[in-house]
Amino acid sequence: MKLLDAKRDHYRKLAKEHGYRSRATYKLLQLNNSYRIIGPGFYVVDLGCAPGGWTQIAVKLAGNHGKVVGVDTVYMDEIDGAHFIKGSVEDELVADEILEYLGARANAVICDISPHITGHWSMDHAKQISLNYSCSKIMDKILAPKGNALFKVFDGEYSVEFRDYLKKKFAKVHLRKPNASRKPSSEMYFVCLGYRP
Repeated sequence: MKLLDAKRDHYRKLAKEHGYRSRATYKLLQLNNSYRIIGPGFYVVDLGCAPGGWTQIAVKLAGNHGKVVGVDTVYMDEIDGAHFIKGSVEDELVADEILEYLGARANAVICDISPHITGHWSMDHAKQISLNYSCSKIMDKILAPKGNALFKVFDGEYSVEFRDYLKKKFAKVHLRKPNASRKPSSEMYFVCLGYRP
C-alpha cells in the first residue's frame, strides 16, 4: 500500500511542481509519447475537460499553430491557448459550437471523462461507458479523416463492446494503462489511430 501511495504522491507532486492541474496530465503525456495522438499544429478537442490537466498538455503539444477546445458541464479557470465551451457531451449540438470555433475538423479528440462516482461499481461502469458513447457521437461530427482519439474506460462488462465499436471506426485501437495510472484502478485507455468515417 505504501508503494502505491508513493506512486500516487510522486505524480501529484510532479503536477504541482510543473503547474499542472491534475496528476492525469502524466497519463496523456505517457500515452502521447508512445503513440503521438497529438502533434504540432493539431486541432484538439478535450471532452469532459475539467479540471483542465489534459487541456494544458494539449495546448503544449499542439503548439502555436494548433487550436484546443475543452468541453465540460462545469466551469474551469481559463487556460492560455485554449477555448472553453460549457456544455454536456450528451448534447450533440455541442459539436456545432466546436466546429464553429475550430473552423475545421479536429485532428484529435481526447476524453478522460468520468461520471459522478456513486460507489456502485456496475452503475458507475455503465454510466462511464455511456458517456464515452456520447463522446464518440460528437467525435463522428468533428474528427477529420485519419484523425486520432483517446478514451478512458472503466474496464468491465461493457468495455469490450465499446472497443469493438471503436474498431469499426479506426485503423488501429490499442488498449493501454499508462504508468501514471494506479495499478488497482480499473481505468484503461483506448488509443484510437487513423479515423475512418
